[in-house]
Amino acid sequence: MPDLWTPVTEGPHEAFVERLHRTIARFAETTGVQTPVVEVELADTSRFVLDRIEPDPGFGMVTIYVQSRDDEAPDALVIPIGSIRRIELRKTPEERVARFGFSVPEA
Repeated sequence: MPDLWTPVTEGPHEAFVERLHRTIARFAETTGVQTPVVEVELADTSRFVLDRIEPDPGFGMVTIYVQSRDDEAPDALVIPIGSIRRIELRKTPEERVARFGFSVPEA
């Protein structure tokens, strides 16, 4: 990604967000979780757990709303789609923990 980025009038931002929502819903359905954890990594290697993503403002940019316990973390970021390095989908920690643990045999 070049150092200077300028918005463009055309962009796949709406289709991208729509398809991402479908992918997350399919992941939730196939893994049997109500609310999967969705984490995005940006080109600068910063990582955020998403609350939601919206296709606005457009012009190649989207708005991500993040979850953070850090008071100094932003509540939302408007980012170019091209700055997204990867998106991770995981089961919530409670569902992961439910799969592990020692099972005592019944007497």
